[in-house]
Amino acid sequence: MPKAIRLYETGGPEVLKWEAVQLGAPKQGEARIRQKACGLNFMDIYQRSGLYPLSLPSGLGAEGSGIVEEIGPDVTQVKPGDRVAYGGGPLGAYAEVRNIPADRLCILPDDISFDQAAAIMLKGMTVQYLIRRTYKVQPGDVVLFHAAAGGVGLIACQWLKALGATVIGTAGSDEKCELARKHGADHCINYRTEHFSERVREITGDSGVLVVYDSVGKNTFMESLSCLRPFGLMVLFGTSSGPVPLFDIKALAEKGSLYLTRPTLATYTKNRQDLVATANELFDIVRSGKVTIEINQRYQLKDAAQAHKDLEDRRTTGSCVLVP
Repeated sequence: MPKAIRLYETGGPEVLKWEAVQLGAPKQGEARIRQKACGLNFMDIYQRSGLYPLSLPSGLGAEGSGIVEEIGPDVTQVKPGDRVAYGGGPLGAYAEVRNIPADRLCILPDDISFDQAAAIMLKGMTVQYLIRRTYKVQPGDVVLFHAAAGGVGLIACQWLKALGATVIGTAGSDEKCELARKHGADHCINYRTEHFSERVREITGDSGVLVVYDSVGKNTFMESLSCLRPFGLMVLFGTSSGPVPLFDIKALAEKGSLYLTRPTLATYTKNRQDLVATANELFDIVRSGKVTIEINQRYQLKDAAQAHKDLEDRRTTGSCVLVP
């Protein structure tokens, strides 16, 4: 029997259980995948901890890559033997083998490895919608991207630089700031030693930035608003430090008629046409060499609890993958 990570209660990394699972034949519209790699994301921690509610018991993980072994009735998107990758859909990526709706699968180009695919599908497609759709970055735009040395951040720094933007990043150490600069950030602010809003104002000659991309949440949100120029856009796409407290929306007016959005990848890729277009643009930028993928940590899938602990303790940089 294949094995997978399961959880029966929410809590710390210790609730993740490595166990044998029953797996039936693919149902209508489903495909069975022999997984080669799984991605590790902060969203997995939110779900494991209970911040994002789950229906228990549950699998975990929403990003992976592998080979199609079998398809169910009425599947036309893939066929057995196809190399595929996905980011989204039902949870369950932390598994040796799984069934998944076939319309969530994207054909993986031969020159992108399974490890690369597992490291980029959620993070890379998130970057795509953030900088190409939520706010379409243009050459010369000045942007602020928090957590610039993380998996999403390193992809974003490179892609933004390829678009001709001026990139200001933040990170939690001088070493992480150096990593962000090596990947395209023009400036990187160590938020543990500097007030990042003051530094952003210095860097921009007090004009501020056009857009802030913030996945940190509680610890950065209000100060991020102070980094924006009038009519700027605040893009909150994660809450790694905790949920943003309630605030008076009047602050958006006081700080310059600002805009605020809370987008999700699920919305931007709900339609298969949008999913495929998003993935293909991501594959193209990676294949061009303008975005390289830093997989700085690899864990055996059975050691997912340790991977979660390292990610929560901010001992990781770049992307992490779990290998069945």
